[in-house]
Amino acid sequence: MQAYRRLDIGTAKPSGELRTRIPHHLIDIFEPTHQYNAGQFVHLAEELIPEIRRRGNTPILCGGTAYYLRSFITGLPDSPPGNAEIRLELKREAEQRGLRELLDELERVDPITRSRVKERDTYRIVRALEVYRSSGRPLSAFTNPTEPRRDYEFLRVGLVRERGELYSRIEQRVEAMFREGLVGEVSSLLKMGLDFDDPGMRGIGYREFFELRKGCATLETVKQLIKRNSRRYAKRQITFFKSLDGVHWLNPEDVDSACALIRGFLEDGERGRCQTGGAP
Repeated sequence: MQAYRRLDIGTAKPSGELRTRIPHHLIDIFEPTHQYNAGQFVHLAEELIPEIRRRGNTPILCGGTAYYLRSFITGLPDSPPGNAEIRLELKREAEQRGLRELLDELERVDPITRSRVKERDTYRIVRALEVYRSSGRPLSAFTNPTEPRRDYEFLRVGLVRERGELYSRIEQRVEAMFREGLVGEVSSLLKMGLDFDDPGMRGIGYREFFELRKGCATLETVKQLIKRNSRRYAKRQITFFKSLDGVHWLNPEDVDSACALIRGFLEDGERGRCQTGGAP
């Protein structure tokens, strides 16, 4: 979500001071109307990493979007690339016939994927049908890599807190977002013409404001929904990240252990370069 311009408070973007001190990438690169996905993330990261290495720095892939990180670590699935013409045709069909008909078609051609997508998830519905129409095979028939790719060496570090502390920090973060002007930020985005169907507006911290249109919600209701949805998302994040192999789990306050891990990783990489004459 931090890839979207003008979505600052609700995505908790790093401060300008921090971004000046430590270069950050893939932030503020798309309009909120753009559908960002894991494939784009992987390709953009692959373009950036050689530049970062040439400056003598070590790239750090950081974030809570576990699917994007896993997609980079293992590489992308073997499903066909996007087909803009078919995708546009499917979007027209959704507008003219309704999303329900596309869902029914997906149920016929790929019931496994249909069982995994939500009824309002236009992007994933269109993508699944796009794959089927372009290849003749259901999206669920394509395999996702499970082993780490061999063109990079990875040090996987996960930060974990006790559940009660984590939820307390989520509560504090949401309160801070409202103090810092989240309501005004969302209001300005709506005045620009953005709506619920725009990808940038469907993230936690933004989509909850559309409850106000139903006429029975208050800003306090919205705030509590953001807290609840953030807790649920954090729980899903923990489950997903725990499924990854080779992760060193640390408390965020255990800086010494983190530094020791990173130091050992970099020293091993330096020895590898000396022995092979190449870059690990």
